[in-house]
Amino acid sequence: MEKEEWDNRTSPVEFLLLGLSNVPKLQMPLFLLSLMIYMVTVFGNILIVVLVVADRHLHTPMYVFLGNFSSVEICYTSTILPRLLASFLTRDRSISAQGCMTQFFFFGCFAGTECYLLATMSYDRYLAVCQPLLYASLMNWKVCLQLAAGSWLAGLLMSTIVTGQFSKLQFCGPNAIDHFFCDFAPLLELACSDTTALRLVTFIICFLDVVFPFVFTLLSYICIIAVILRIPTTMGRQKAFSTCSSHLIVVTVFYGTLIVVYMIPRTASLRQLNKALSFFYTILTPMVNPLLYSLRNREVKGALGNALRKTVVCIERSY
Repeated sequence: MEKEEWDNRTSPVEFLLLGLSNVPKLQMPLFLLSLMIYMVTVFGNILIVVLVVADRHLHTPMYVFLGNFSSVEICYTSTILPRLLASFLTRDRSISAQGCMTQFFFFGCFAGTECYLLATMSYDRYLAVCQPLLYASLMNWKVCLQLAAGSWLAGLLMSTIVTGQFSKLQFCGPNAIDHFFCDFAPLLELACSDTTALRLVTFIICFLDVVFPFVFTLLSYICIIAVILRIPTTMGRQKAFSTCSSHLIVVTVFYGTLIVVYMIPRTASLRQLNKALSFFYTILTPMVNPLLYSLRNREVKGALGNALRKTVVCIERSY
């Protein structure tokens, strides 16, 4: 009898994303805020990609990784914000089951790629600070491109495995997702089939996709800081630290909020806090990253200055 009842259950055709707020008066302010954030994020990260490609002074492994990182940030934000912006305008919060799985897949793919790229960037800084004489041979163009491509492929592979397991689940009963995008924990709450296999696979994937890159990044910076502290002069320490300070801030903010979001229990009283922190690491962090890298990096500021001067000259000649 139980088997027959289970077979009669069908997954919903669509889900309902409850979003950031149910208050009607907040929809337009939230739309304008999100639109501004999205425009700044896309413009800032595209600018970094263009500078890395166009300026020959930035054709080094460090900036190749930065260009890839900015590309991921654009894709990462674009999996969430356009759909969120549309829901603010149309008040339509529904998303098809296929659309939800697609968003979940691409979000996981780009989030995993970002974790590996952060680890790769920390390894690059470790070699530059701790092994300066061997840097050119250890971080040559072949290794650089392999690490960048490997980060994208790892994120793609991990997300494919988890999404494949997730798509096998049955969803029944309420179809309301108490979040502003299709994330793992809110979706899992709606599943009515056995999730043991999925939880086991996800635990393994999270170790490979998040914990391992995080520990690798942490150990890299412990080694970097230990070497910097042994530099005898203050100016030498400042110069060494300036090469990795922007990346260290990005790593701290990204992993700090990520750990808090997924460690906080999803109780009714903490769900709004969970949404706020999720908004911070998925939406605000990609906007701030280009500012950190451009304002705290002499080479990027120099490339930006050269690009602006060339643009002004071209405009003057056109007149």
